[in-house]
Amino acid sequence: MLEIAVITVSDRAYKGEYNDLSGPQIKQMIEESGIEAEVSLSAVPDERKAIEKALMANLDKDYILTTGGTGISPRDITPDVTRDVCDKEVPGISEYLRQESLNETKYAVFSRGFSGIKDKTIVINFPGSVKAVTLCTRLLLPVLEHGKKMILGGKH
Repeated sequence: MLEIAVITVSDRAYKGEYNDLSGPQIKQMIEESGIEAEVSLSAVPDERKAIEKALMANLDKDYILTTGGTGISPRDITPDVTRDVCDKEVPGISEYLRQESLNETKYAVFSRGFSGIKDKTIVINFPGSVKAVTLCTRLLLPVLEHGKKMILGGKH
């Protein structure tokens, strides 16, 4: 069974000013995929300490998927904090998600999502829109179980 934390990084979602749709969309897609997984949801503001604390609190999971804060606006710092927390980068994941996203919108060129490893947890940044997380989750679902196997020392 996979254990996955989905963290929405958004000032407004954290404050309850609007209903987070992206985090629940990721969770629903994982649950409907047939993959055996336990998925938790949380939201944090676009603040370095809050993002770092949420990442560190979920290092007992196989995956941490964040949504939001990956663009170029002044408060978009999710990739920067994720990079600082992780021990290793896994550029292939982010490159794949960005390349496929470019097939959907030219604005994907502004996505700064990062993917990396901290201890035995794979951390992946998704953009914040429902459309983007739908695409990114669909792309990631087929490789989730393999990623867990590899990080635990499994063979290809």
